[in-house]
Amino acid sequence: MLELLAVTAGYDRRAPVVRDATLTLSPGESIGLLGPSGCGKSTLARVAALLHRPDAGRVVIDGEPARGYRHRAPREQRTAFGVVFQQPRQSADPRLRLADLIAEPLRATGRAEGAAGRAAEAAEAAETVGLGTDLLGRRPHEVSDGQLQRACLARALILRPRYLVCDEMTAMLDASTTAALVGVVEAYRRETGAGLLAVGHDRVLLDRWCDRTTDWSELGAHDADVTGAGLQKAGDRR
Repeated sequence: MLELLAVTAGYDRRAPVVRDATLTLSPGESIGLLGPSGCGKSTLARVAALLHRPDAGRVVIDGEPARGYRHRAPREQRTAFGVVFQQPRQSADPRLRLADLIAEPLRATGRAEGAAGRAAEAAEAAETVGLGTDLLGRRPHEVSDGQLQRACLARALILRPRYLVCDEMTAMLDASTTAALVGVVEAYRRETGAGLLAVGHDRVLLDRWCDRTTDWSELGAHDADVTGAGLQKAGDRR
């Protein structure tokens, strides 16, 4: 279980964008967090994935409090999460070929032996997300946004995380690519029992995708107690 307990976070301690937020995500559960740009939902998602240190509150991963954030998070906690961001070109190293981009987590954690082992696992992950092997030798500027986002999803899944955080993952994609990537995520979740936090602004998509969709503005206005989804209170907009 992933727990965010009374989290306050932002980029200026004097003006937090998330205040006193509590979220509980069980294994196998999917929560959609709906809200406009700039409301703070992406900041909360980054805290959940140990990518942003909160100003107050706690993150608990499967009963164990978070012991660090970003590069200071211990490996066993950091690798519990797979994250896909809205803009693939901002989250992909432009110097890397797609095969190396997908294999980045393997190299960083030493999970695969040698370049050949990483290449084999990257090719398998690429196939899972519908990315042709003929594209693996290309760099980000040589592929479309949809193809690059498939590579970013493959990278997020390659370590078999227990929790997925998809922050506006499909916002820049066409309908067919959106459906394909959501299908990949759901197939992975059925296989592994992973939990999902999906952040977005498309209510129709989140309602179809997730067990429950929670509107950010309602949370901030009413300190809502959301049974099952576990989101109880979230805070100030920017």
